[in-house]
Amino acid sequence: MKNSLLSVFVLLFTVFQNRISAQNKIENLLIITTDGLRWQDVFKGMDSAIANNKKFNEGDSGYIFKNYWSNNLDERRKLLMPFLWTTIETKGQVYGNRTYGNNADNANPYWFSYPGYSEIFTGYPDTAVNSNGYKANPNTTILEFLNHQPKLKGKIAAFGAWDAFDRILNEQRSGIPVFSAYDSIGGKHPDANERLINAMMTDSYKPWLKEECPDVFTHYSAMEYLKKNKPRVLYIAYGETDEWAHSGKYRSYLDAAHQVDDWIKKIWDFVQSDPQYKNKTAIFITVDHGRGDIIKDEWTDHGQSIQDAHEIWFAVMGPGIKATGEMKEPMQLYQKQFAQTMANLLGYNFTAEHPIGEAIKSVINK
Repeated sequence: MKNSLLSVFVLLFTVFQNRISAQNKIENLLIITTDGLRWQDVFKGMDSAIANNKKFNEGDSGYIFKNYWSNNLDERRKLLMPFLWTTIETKGQVYGNRTYGNNADNANPYWFSYPGYSEIFTGYPDTAVNSNGYKANPNTTILEFLNHQPKLKGKIAAFGAWDAFDRILNEQRSGIPVFSAYDSIGGKHPDANERLINAMMTDSYKPWLKEECPDVFTHYSAMEYLKKNKPRVLYIAYGETDEWAHSGKYRSYLDAAHQVDDWIKKIWDFVQSDPQYKNKTAIFITVDHGRGDIIKDEWTDHGQSIQDAHEIWFAVMGPGIKATGEMKEPMQLYQKQFAQTMANLLGYNFTAEHPIGEAIKSVINK
């Protein structure tokens, strides 16, 4: 009897997985994060109160207003992130505008980077993961899970500006190549472009020492890998939005956000020009945590003591995903739901030794 029940269960599970795969048009996934970019700036555009504050405008409020200000909110946010508010808003879904009660939050209680990234990729707000210096992640990430699937094994990679991604994604255990900070690319036989990128990384000014590289190196390294190796799942983690915010440099913070938006456009343009990826690829964009806003001076920081810092946002676009645009329906979503959502987009059900948040139905109900 037990064997019969087990056989029925296995059959039903197989049918369920096959049904997901049969309906699925998404064969590839791009995951992009930009560290600590506030939902307030994403949905409302630049904040004039911060831009007018001499503590934060780097002595150049004129530049900020010239490049990013409009009295019209829709135009203002489009000046900051034009690709998000044209292509993605038109063809995908954008979540986290709390003006409409469309809330997205950290489920972890810490509201800073390692716990946030861990929650994104494991689907589990593990309270033991409580510092940026935490050891190699003991929990299974969605990337590690996908790397165990026969069709995806060896076709997953990650690029991150911050050197902690080796630990967050547990590069050693997972077997996934994680290129973090100033890691060289191209292996033992780099091509001309890879050699140039490696030389520039070696010789460049290092504003955050060797702990984190400027985003330009992360971006171009990832793009070279995307074009040359054609991964099925690629994660790119930009970091300058957080670094400039902590430095209190609002002009540089806005420029970094604008640059990330432009890079996402360039990534998407390449994807839509390549036969492996065109109309077969989804993109998922989010952040690890929020930052202060109610007390304007706290925009530079995050963590448990900053009351707004658990507030995040995300966007998703891809074949079969309903083009519902900016989500204005009141709802409460959590970062822990992202991992299962990403798995479902690729036609998988993410399982691990730890709890995993449920998928976001409005994304996967295609």
